[in-house]
Amino acid sequence: MNAPAASILVVDDEPDLRTLYELTLLREGYRVETASSVQEAREQLKAHRFDAVITDMRLPDGFGMELLQDLRDQQRRERCVVMTAYGSAENAVEALRAGAFDYLTKPVDLKQFRSVVASAIQGTGGVPPPRAARSSGSSRSANATAGTEFGGANSAMDRLVGESDAIRNVKQRVAKVSRGMAPVLIHGESGTGKELVAQALHASSQRADGPLVAVNCGAIPENLLEAEFFGARKGSYTGASQDRDGYFQAARGGTLFLDEIGDLPLAMQSKLLRAIQERSVRPLGSTQEETVDVRIVSATHRDLAADVQAGRFRQDLYYRLNVIEIVIPPLRERREDLPALCAALLTRIANESGMPVPQLTDRALNAIAAHPLTGNVRELENLLHRAVALSDGDELQVDTPSGAVDAQMARPASPAPAFALAPEGSAVSAPFSAGPHASTSADSQGPQPLANGCTVPVPSDLQAWLDQQEREILIRALKESGFNRTATAARLGISLRQIRYRIARLNIAVPNDQDPHDDLG
Repeated sequence: MNAPAASILVVDDEPDLRTLYELTLLREGYRVETASSVQEAREQLKAHRFDAVITDMRLPDGFGMELLQDLRDQQRRERCVVMTAYGSAENAVEALRAGAFDYLTKPVDLKQFRSVVASAIQGTGGVPPPRAARSSGSSRSANATAGTEFGGANSAMDRLVGESDAIRNVKQRVAKVSRGMAPVLIHGESGTGKELVAQALHASSQRADGPLVAVNCGAIPENLLEAEFFGARKGSYTGASQDRDGYFQAARGGTLFLDEIGDLPLAMQSKLLRAIQERSVRPLGSTQEETVDVRIVSATHRDLAADVQAGRFRQDLYYRLNVIEIVIPPLRERREDLPALCAALLTRIANESGMPVPQLTDRALNAIAAHPLTGNVRELENLLHRAVALSDGDELQVDTPSGAVDAQMARPASPAPAFALAPEGSAVSAPFSAGPHASTSADSQGPQPLANGCTVPVPSDLQAWLDQQEREILIRALKESGFNRTATAARLGISLRQIRYRIARLNIAVPNDQDPHDDLG
């Protein structure tokens, strides 16, 4: 037995437009009722149940937002699509924040109109909507991931491991906001699992059957950004031997995940804003725009509000992306999740290595908890990988942080370590200069020289000790140069590329990137 045709209420005070929308929907096989005012719409809603309500923002006796509020107050199932006038971006954002499923900009493109309505109807019990046209074989399979790969919504949500209040709040927010089309901004420190949250959002949404296209905005050369995002036509640039789709086309009918959105140059931010607002892109070398049906989910570890104030990020794009915000807590704020996280990560390590993993004991957990874990879950995973590789026997052996390092970190004014950063592959030898006023005498409170001239005891884990020394030196040098990586690299006698590598390897957060030349290295 076939499912009944989905029913839609169209609310618009212009008779010609109302008729156009009604005929368009009737051709798609939907049942349609119309209203020309807020009062008529309320009477229709009182008499009937619908699958979706499509309403103009401005009506003779009120606003479409009033109908949206009625649906929320009465806990009705209808999904609401709001139509706003061209250029009224703030109205669209307000509607999405108030719970609208989606929005349309007038004058409405009928192809986009059908696509948005189909998305709104999906999963409400009406007729299955026509799927958006998928891109051809040129779609980016390396970046596009079907939602089914994650084993469905439950599996994707299970990958957000933990039962602390902080992570429960994240899961609840994901479950709540996944139902709509509103853009989501995920904020969290490096290594907290922002992409896992994006995957859970996609898998829990009605777009789970479509592709999830993940893009690292900071990893694309600036001169290729437009072609990568919007596609390119044959001959549009040197080497373009055929038409190729961009990320927007590859994500049709699914979700486009823009990781590290704060790294986009200002010029590209402007083009991205237009693509999001108009839901259409113009491939490089083309004169025609293509309608794209994607949901935007973005992520950043930066303070975008501060970047807006500093002029590094467009305010209008920030408000477009930050309709709904999900904040992922750092691991230090949910240490009660460490046992569950360690168990899950060790299971993954065992599956990847094909070998049994040593038992996670209370002693090992205590040793793990003693680490600062500033790199969050990513650092925890690296720590466990190393522990598995170095453990002998049936129990996991995890080294606690070196006591000498702990003591040094606890002192308010410690002497400069007798090690300097050197280029990859070279020896560490020259002393680090803390500045023109640095003292050359030994700190009376520091470790005294031993008989062989060494200034610290022999560490139990040399690599971990060296990493800690290197990290402290780098943070110190960055702070003294105002987090200018170019100046810091010059001071330490290494290249900009080498300092970037070390910042990433040691999970060092650079809060305020004030170096205009950093992106040239």
